[in-house]
Amino acid sequence: MKLRSIQLLVDDEGGIIMGKGRMDILDSIDRTGSINKTAKEMKMSYKSVWSKIKSTETHFGRAIVHADRASGTRLTEAGRTLLESYRELNRQCMASDDEIFARIFGKKPM
Repeated sequence: MKLRSIQLLVDDEGGIIMGKGRMDILDSIDRTGSINKTAKEMKMSYKSVWSKIKSTETHFGRAIVHADRASGTRLTEAGRTLLESYRELNRQCMASDDEIFARIFGKKPM
């Protein structure tokens, strides 16, 4: 038996602002330098990837991705900070979840 937790940042209506999928999108953009390559890699449409980025940017009130034809696509400083902060949130939540699991079930998750 093991514990599986999911951390989602959501708005007041339950719309996703940041989660594992958005983290994967930002990681892919950082690695590939392209929204198009990211969309293909994730088996999503370009429009869907761009829509998720724009939605997250709207909630945070700042650009997390910068795209232009000359230099390609890259994470902004705000995008990089968001990605690192979400990873840290995820890490701390999982550590806490493991402690709670062990306390309740008497063992660490597998």
